[in-house]
Amino acid sequence: MLLLRIKFALGALNPNKLYDFILKNLNKKEKFYIFIDEIQLCYRIKKDDTDEASVPEEDRDLLYTTFYDILNDLMVRKNLDIYVTGSNSRLLSKDVATNFRDRGVEIKLYPLSFSEYYEYAGLEKADAWEEYMTYGGMPLAVLEKDENEKAEYLKNLFSKIYIADIKERYKLKDEEPLSALINVVLSAVGSLTNPHKLNNTLVSVQHAKLSEHTVKKYLDYLEDSFIIKKALRYDIKGKSYLDYPSKYYASDIGLRNARLNFRQQERTHIMENIIYNELIARGYSVDVGVVQVSSTENGVQKKTNLEIDFIVNQGFNKVYIQSAFSIDDAEKKRQETRPLLNSGDFFKKIVIVDGNQKRTVDENGIIYIGVIPFLLEKDSIEK
Repeated sequence: MLLLRIKFALGALNPNKLYDFILKNLNKKEKFYIFIDEIQLCYRIKKDDTDEASVPEEDRDLLYTTFYDILNDLMVRKNLDIYVTGSNSRLLSKDVATNFRDRGVEIKLYPLSFSEYYEYAGLEKADAWEEYMTYGGMPLAVLEKDENEKAEYLKNLFSKIYIADIKERYKLKDEEPLSALINVVLSAVGSLTNPHKLNNTLVSVQHAKLSEHTVKKYLDYLEDSFIIKKALRYDIKGKSYLDYPSKYYASDIGLRNARLNFRQQERTHIMENIIYNELIARGYSVDVGVVQVSSTENGVQKKTNLEIDFIVNQGFNKVYIQSAFSIDDAEKKRQETRPLLNSGDFFKKIVIVDGNQKRTVDENGIIYIGVIPFLLEKDSIEK
C-alpha cells in the first residue's frame, strides 16, 4: 500500500501534468491512495485536437480538459483509490455527481458533535454544554481558547467564506436582500415557516421586499452552501409529506450565533437545533411530525394539528423525539407528551430535556433523558 503525495505546485494545477505525474509513479503491483485537496482551484486546458467551429455553443465545455476528465479516466484503474476534497462557490455537493458521472461517493464532513467537543474540551459536562451552545463545533472555534477570538473567527468565516462564495457562484450584485433573509431564517431556527411568511417578515422587520420566488431561490442557495438544513413535515396518520410550512436549522449553532452577534440566545431553539444536527450526523433521516387530533368544544368538533419535533426514520421503524427543554410543571409535560400519545402507533417515544437527567420511563412507556447524556451516548436512541 502506497500513498502518493502530490504537492500542488503551480504546474500541478494543470490536469494534463497531474495525469502524467500519476501514471509515471504508478506500478500495477501495488495499491495507491491519491489525495487531492481544493480541486476547485484547478485549471481548464484547451484541447488542441478539437475543431472549435464544429462544437455547438451549448457544448463549449467539451473544448477543455478538466481535472474531472482525468480523474474519471484514472478511476477505472483497480489499484487506485482516489480522494478529492473541495467546497466553495466553484464546487458544491450537487456538482459532484454530475462531474464524476455517478462513479464517485460523497463523504460529508460535519462540524464537531457535542461528544467530540466534550472529549477535547477538558471541561465539566455542564460547562462544556454551555460553551457548545454558544460557539458550536467549527474546529478552529473549538481549538481557540479566547472567547473574543472565537467570536471573530466565526463572524469572519460566515462573511468572508460562506457569503462571498454564494455571491461568486450565483453572481449576486447586491448581497443585502440575501443577508436580510439569512438573519430572519437564523433568528427563527426550529420555527415553522415558508417563503410567503419569510417574505412578510422581511418586509415588516428588515424592510426588504423580495418575491416569493426569490426567497425560495435564496433558501436553496443557503442549503447548497451548508448554512442551513431543511426539515420536511410528515403527517403521521395520513402517511404523507406536507409541502408547507417547513423548518430550517443552522448547520452549526456557533455560526448562527455569530451571525446574530450572539444576541438571540434562546436556549429552547438552540437545544432543538443541536439535537437535529446530531441526528443528521448520526446518519438518520429526520422529519418533523404532524399528528391531527379531534376534540369537541361547546358541541362543535374541532381538529388540531399537534407537532412532534423529530421523526427519526430507521427503515420501517421510527422513533419520535420531543425537544422539551423543561417539563417542570404538569401542564408543560401534558403539552409535550400529547402529540406522542396521539400518534396512534407503538414506536419508541423520547422526550429530551435540558441538563444531565438520567434516563427514566413513565407509565406510558415514554422515555425522558437529559440532553447531555443523550448527545454523549452514541446508542441513546437504540437503548
